Amino acid sequence: MSQLEFYTRFDQMASLLHSFAYTLTKNVEDAKDLYQETAFRAMTNREKFRPGTNFKAWLFTIMKNIFINNYRKKTKANTIMDSTDNMYYINSGSISISNGAESSIMMQELTKMIAGLDDSIKIPFLMHYQGYKYQEIADHLDLPLGTVKSRIFFARKELKDLIGKRYSNLDSLKERSK
Repeated sequence: MSQLEFYTRFDQMASLLHSFAYTLTKNVEDAKDLYQETAFRAMTNREKFRPGTNFKAWLFTIMKNIFINNYRKKTKANTIMDSTDNMYYINSGSISISNGAESSIMMQELTKMIAGLDDSIKIPFLMHYQGYKYQEIADHLDLPLGTVKSRIFFARKELKDLIGKRYSNLDSLKERSK
């Protein structure tokens, strides 16, 4: 297919491409950008089009792929990145224990709770608390990385349960005082 023939066929598809771009984006300006990007890619890759195949489908496929790639980029850009070492805060869910000034846990009580944990979960938890990275803990204890992460998670969960049990009566006391 000659260059002139290619451009002529592309011009014939312009209105269909504009319509399809608007259908995908639902925004006039975004549709114009998508059309322009499709035109650029089609023109620069015209030697990849095989004569005798469906030209309209080839152009629509280029446009759809550009749209999908742009959508994925936008989605990735809007993703919240948790920069904490353990990624615990994002994965913790919506369940949390309120810790107002009147109900804050004294460090001595927390230390006693930690001391009561089984050594298999207490040691990795304390090492992580002291600032060791997961991999350093795994190497030091000669354990797989996943095991270390699991044990720290279970230590947190058990401590959370202990704290919840220990201070569950505070909620009922608050309600009585109101």
